[in-house]
Order: sequence, then C-alpha cells, then structure tokens
Amino acid sequence: MNLRDKKYIPYYILASVIILSAVFVVVIIDFASDRSEKPPEVIIVTEPEETTRFVNGDVPYYPDIPASAYLHENFVMEDGRIRYLDDTVSYSTGIDVSAFQGDIDWDAVAADGIDFAIIRAGLRGYGAKGSIHEDDNVRKNLAEAADAGLRVGVYFYSQAITVEEAIEEAEFVLDIIKDYQIDAPVVFDWENEPGVGMRTDNLPGNVLTDCAVAFCEKIKDAGYIPCVYFNLTDAYVRYDLDEISDYVFWYAQHEGVAPKFYYQYSIWQYSDSGKVDGIDGYVDLNICFDSVG
Repeated sequence: MNLRDKKYIPYYILASVIILSAVFVVVIIDFASDRSEKPPEVIIVTEPEETTRFVNGDVPYYPDIPASAYLHENFVMEDGRIRYLDDTVSYSTGIDVSAFQGDIDWDAVAADGIDFAIIRAGLRGYGAKGSIHEDDNVRKNLAEAADAGLRVGVYFYSQAITVEEAIEEAEFVLDIIKDYQIDAPVVFDWENEPGVGMRTDNLPGNVLTDCAVAFCEKIKDAGYIPCVYFNLTDAYVRYDLDEISDYVFWYAQHEGVAPKFYYQYSIWQYSDSGKVDGIDGYVDLNICFDSVG
C-alpha cells in the first residue's frame, strides 16, 4: 500500500465493520426465526401405533376410517347458525340441552328452525363414589320435544372409569328412555377437565375406549343408535377410533367455521353459546349430516 492509499484505511475499516455487523444481524434473525413457534402442519402418521402425536400436529393413522367428505369452503355462518352450501348434501340443525336450560318452550324451538334435540338423560358425579343422577328435566324435555315434532336423542354425561360402570350408565339411560320416542342417537359423553379433581383424571385411553364400546354395545342391543361424543384431543390422543368406528361420531369444536377433525363424522357441535327461541340463555348448536339426528 502506498502513502496515497493510507488515507482510505479508516474507510476500509468502517466498511468491514458494517458488513460484519450486517452478517451478524442476518444470522441472529435466521436463528431466532427457525426457533420461533410456528403453527404445526397436520401430517397423517403412517404408523398406526403412533396415536399420541397430535400434540406435535400429527393425526393418528386409521386406514379403515374414511376421511371427512365435507369441504371446509362449504361451511358458512349465517345468523349464528352453521350451514353447508352443497345442494347434494342434506343436513339438519339441532341442539343439546340439560336442566341448565330450565323450562323450554319446545314449540318455539321447533319454529326457530331446530330439527332435533339431544337431551341429557343423566350424569355420574366427579367424586370417588361416582353416584349416578337423573337430569331433573329429562322426562319433561323428552315428551315435549317429541310433541313439538323434533327428532329426539339423549346423552349421558359419563365419568365411567371401568367397563362395569359404563354398562351401569347405559342401563340407567335405557330405563329412562324406554317409554319415550327416541329417533336420534343415544350418546356416550365422557369428558375430563384436568386440574379439578375429576375421578377420570389419568384414565388410560384403552380403558376409556373399552368403556365407550361397552356403553354403545348395550345401547345397540336395545335397538337404539349408539354414538360417541368427543373433542379433538380425546379423538386423537385418548380414543382408539378403530374400536369405536361402528358408532356415530359426534365431534365438538366451538371455534372456527369449519371442523378440524380429519375423519368422517356425523354430528358437529359448533357452538356452546347459541341463541334459540324458546330457550333463555345460551344453548349448544349442532349440524348433523346423514340421517342420524
């Protein structure tokens, strides 16, 4: 370097510092972005035994259960109700109710476009004893909903932890409904809420599946349509869907305009805050495909 070039040394140094700083920033941003939380892609797992990977965005693989045929783009929300925009697909709109809804004007419900109702028959308590109780309004609701022209089914809020308890629940339901018109599904509604001390906490998935099968087989043997209610986590993580695929699937998801459940289902409970004439307060809303509800 000659003397004439020495005066440019500070500029060379400054340029080098700027370039190195820019490279450092790019590397840091790239490093951080690779580790930022991204929405998981839904991947169909190719090994059937990998049934607990939903937490990583994967869906358990059941080759004998068809994927849902209902297209996301055909679901629309209009006036608080989900509708399906395909003239070749028939569906009906329904509610599910319990004593929490109080006294219901079923004629007003029917006039508001509701086609079917699934009514709580009873429940098992959360505690260790797990006592069974009849819903306070079940018999009134069963009679009046049918008189108003709705198709009627029932559900039992299960806390079964053994097959014997599930059979007991089914027998309890059958004793209630034997004198009523039941032309929609009879539902095993097992639910769990970690952290509140429910007796079902940490129940193994295979035991839950066995309970559902025991309940549904008892219902089927009595001549009714058996059904299993579940949310996405229960479906993908707890249940063995192969074992319950002979029964109606009733799927619960209260956000979004299209269901996220990958496999075929018959009923989608899409809201727990619906408004229907004849009912004070909120009520669960459902869309039902096929002829099961």
